[in-house]
Amino acid sequence: MTSLRRLTSSLLLATGLLCLAACGNDSTGRVTVKLTDAPGDTFEKAVVTISKVYLKGSVEGEDGAEGKGEVVLRSEPITTNLLTLANDAADLVKDVEVPTGTYRELRFVITGGYVQVKEDGGSRVYATSPNYEGLPPGTQVDGDLQMPSAASSGLKVKFDKDADVTVTSDEGQKVILVDFDVSQSFGHAAGGSGKWVMGPVIKGADLEFSGNVEVTLRLGAGVQLPVIGDAQVLLSGFSAVLVNADGGREPMAFTAGANGVYVADFKYLLPGTYSVDLVGPTGVSFTSEPGHPTTATVGSGAEASVAFTLTAASKL
Repeated sequence: MTSLRRLTSSLLLATGLLCLAACGNDSTGRVTVKLTDAPGDTFEKAVVTISKVYLKGSVEGEDGAEGKGEVVLRSEPITTNLLTLANDAADLVKDVEVPTGTYRELRFVITGGYVQVKEDGGSRVYATSPNYEGLPPGTQVDGDLQMPSAASSGLKVKFDKDADVTVTSDEGQKVILVDFDVSQSFGHAAGGSGKWVMGPVIKGADLEFSGNVEVTLRLGAGVQLPVIGDAQVLLSGFSAVLVNADGGREPMAFTAGANGVYVADFKYLLPGTYSVDLVGPTGVSFTSEPGHPTTATVGSGAEASVAFTLTAASKL
């Protein structure tokens, strides 16, 4: 699998248009596209081959308009497991020079893939072809994964309020953050056929104005965690679960912070309102303040926080 190198950078969102500005002359700008994901807990793997990334169309007139037609940002295929990008971001397109202008769409062409899912107490693989090159050697394919139109016209990345993409020649490198929501993009085909279908939910935003949700957990005064079997329950056994507006779920275990506080930090989030839940270890009943689930609203470039305090905990 092609490795993806992580890069930290920023983007500017202004006046309802996503402006991808860059250094260079007056007729070109530079564009970088970064990929992230918030997976669902049903999936063990979600692998896709992205063969082309391009900007399409123009809001200018048809004759001589800059940005008219297709501007290819990437034509070298790359295969990646989307689940490895949870709470992370990786370069899909880096520092590509393109003509300045205003583009209507950013599109991905996906030419193959497979998902490995938990089903009926086991693990099953659904692939676009039994010979799909992204499959590990010796993998048994249990069924078909359909990708309608993904390999032809490509899949449109949705920006907030259907904003156009305007490339200028201003100074600075600007980056698009693309969120490929696995839990909302793959599902069973209708009619009990046993097939899976990819109907991607891919959203774009700016990296500078993406945000994060920091969830903390601590014991309330006088609260003691129970012993289950021979093991003492710890706060590290609890998890935070972030749920986006489309129902995509991302669990994250708490890790020890300072002064007895445990932390789960969800990064690279598109602005919006999220549900934040608290899940305890098996066999533990608990209450918290605030109650769970609760909500967190992520603003542009801002951190939201949810501070849970356990008010009671006992063995079931």
